[in-house]
Amino acid sequence: MSDDAAGVLTIAVLVAVLAAVHVPLGDYMARVFTSDKDLTVERILYRLSGVEPRSQQRWAPYAVSVLAFTGVSIVALWALCTWQGRLPLDRGATMDWHTAINTAISFTTNTNWQSYAGESGASAVVQALGLAVQNFVSAAVGLAVAIALVRGLVAHRTGVIGNFWVDLTRATIRILLPIALIGAVVLLASGVIQDLAAPQVIDTLAGGHQTIESGLVASQEAIKELGTNGGGYFNANSAHPFENPNGFSNLVEIFLILVIPFSLPRTYGQLVGDKRQGYAVLGFMAFLWTAMLVVITWAEHAATSSPTGAMEGKEVRLGVWASALFANSTTATSTGAVDSWHESFSPIGGGGALSNMLLGEITPGGVGSGLYGALVVAILAVFIAGLMVGRTPEILGKQVGRKEITYAALYSITTPALVLLGTGAALLVSSAKGAILATGPHGLTEILYAYASASNNNGSAFGGLSADQPYLNLTLAACMLLGRFLPILAVLALAGSFATQHRRPATDGTMPTHTPLFAGLMVGVALLVTGLTFLPALALGPLAEALT
Repeated sequence: MSDDAAGVLTIAVLVAVLAAVHVPLGDYMARVFTSDKDLTVERILYRLSGVEPRSQQRWAPYAVSVLAFTGVSIVALWALCTWQGRLPLDRGATMDWHTAINTAISFTTNTNWQSYAGESGASAVVQALGLAVQNFVSAAVGLAVAIALVRGLVAHRTGVIGNFWVDLTRATIRILLPIALIGAVVLLASGVIQDLAAPQVIDTLAGGHQTIESGLVASQEAIKELGTNGGGYFNANSAHPFENPNGFSNLVEIFLILVIPFSLPRTYGQLVGDKRQGYAVLGFMAFLWTAMLVVITWAEHAATSSPTGAMEGKEVRLGVWASALFANSTTATSTGAVDSWHESFSPIGGGGALSNMLLGEITPGGVGSGLYGALVVAILAVFIAGLMVGRTPEILGKQVGRKEITYAALYSITTPALVLLGTGAALLVSSAKGAILATGPHGLTEILYAYASASNNNGSAFGGLSADQPYLNLTLAACMLLGRFLPILAVLALAGSFATQHRRPATDGTMPTHTPLFAGLMVGVALLVTGLTFLPALALGPLAEALT
């Protein structure tokens, strides 16, 4: 079978399987967060931690819980990374203090940016007890915040948006753990390794020696993709044959990346009592995901069809189509895993991956973060449309007033400010400039991509940038932290504001938010905001490179 035929078939199978699980998984997640029953293991955890599961929180206590949990997680993971040499199975793995800070913040913010080499920088204990655990709970935090926003939209002047500790526990135990277990078994069957065998030293064809590491890869690989985390067990990430040995495992990993984000619109429709609302959000996400897939695939196919055949950075066992599909999916979500080197993509292909992140990773976005990002776009859309036609902006019967649009605006400007200010400042620092491999527009894209990846909590690396140095480690860590929690605080404040309002009945003057027309308006707003913000930077980077 030709690469083109295999690529088209892979996309068709992926879309079919995602469509098949959309309704059952979306409905199941809605039941998880509305059930009044607790599992036995959950009740044990509540007793041990002193949580009252029936208590409800307003947005401020909910936000404090999110920040407190994350703060403790950062300190614990930093300590584990710093002291890993004193723990079993260290295999000589070490991290500098600034690398450990970057790693701790990276994994607790669901970014998984890795400035260290996976197998040589983190021991088996750190991988299993530190990084893999954060892969679960950081994804659960995003899911909890998304559900809190939806609760705010449907609440009737209660002022409460749920209980963070209950949401965190249910998201982890009832959603992420079962699916990750199934995914790990499937990946194990496809050839992904899962063992703690000692490293093997083999002779190379050049007459040298190479150390082959192993580890608990399949279990971490499953939640790495499912939780839209992205941090690889090995430095080569999903391009490594131990993480992603063949086309089938590649398809499974892409499915795991997309399955929860593309099912959450169904959950949203169920929770608000109108499935059409979920379909509008799904249409918005799917349209932009498909459009960028076409752009990246066309660009890479054209590049590899040229006389020079731009296959550098792509795995021959996977091919161009699978590489483009993975790149589009990992940057359209907050995953950041890679099965090819984005540095080696054509200017348009690499620019497409960068643009996915600059859109705010809402197509379909990360676990939870994609849904609440899309709902912020919906809020901006109804506000702009209301101004144009003279109607009071409303979404699901809740008025979008000064307070609400202020929170939405703060959400929208946070990551662009971090990306542009971070990139500009780095270009003024000699150590950061010296870390850039390429020159000209491509070099600018390297540093712009890094700060876009960190600020949007993606974690993928363009490549070429030697990021393991104090300045880049610390500034990228700051972007990850602020890029994660300033938007979360804005979303929770939005949820709290909506929760204090009456839900007004729809009238003839109410703008419908469930139609294809409104989904198209959301697309226009997302593209307009992104274009106005980032077009100059893109023009100096990937667009300038493409024109040369």
